[in-house]
Amino acid sequence: MVLNEVETLVYELEKSELEAPNGCASPQTYAQLLAVYLYQNDLCNAKYLWKRIPASIKNNKTELQQIWIVGQRMWQRDWPAVHTALDIEWTDEVSGIMLALKENVRERAMSLISEAYSSVNLTLLASMTGLSLEQAKLSASERGWILDDTTVRPCKIDKEQTPVQASLAESQLNKLTQFVSFLEN
Repeated sequence: MVLNEVETLVYELEKSELEAPNGCASPQTYAQLLAVYLYQNDLCNAKYLWKRIPASIKNNKTELQQIWIVGQRMWQRDWPAVHTALDIEWTDEVSGIMLALKENVRERAMSLISEAYSSVNLTLLASMTGLSLEQAKLSASERGWILDDTTVRPCKIDKEQTPVQASLAESQLNKLTQFVSFLEN
């Protein structure tokens, strides 16, 4: 999903929820909006949406409950359980969003692993990313990570600073220097 498409979708879904007759949107609207909030990793809005969905809709729409289980596991940061909760058949209404969410969660896990670990057990890598051992090996090797029989040594992701970020950092450093100089006088 492209960022602009996601923002447009969120806007349309929120608008349809607000303009719904009797203040109660359709189960499809709630399911899609909840899924998009999870895709954006906006767990607070997902939680508030869940709280305001009428109980009658929550109880009668099992797919909505399944989406919320994914959200709960994300909130708990239980990544193997997130992948397990995502590995079901979704209806056409949310399948595209949930597939994009699955890829998004996997990429965030890979990024987290590259930042947090100097070496990681292949089994842990597979469980955190929801991949099989062979898929985890392939994904790690595609990223240039060093593989042993049971261990993976991830390479740090090089996040290059853009010229705007660099000049902003210099500007902030300059302001800090001026402030400290002022306090010393």
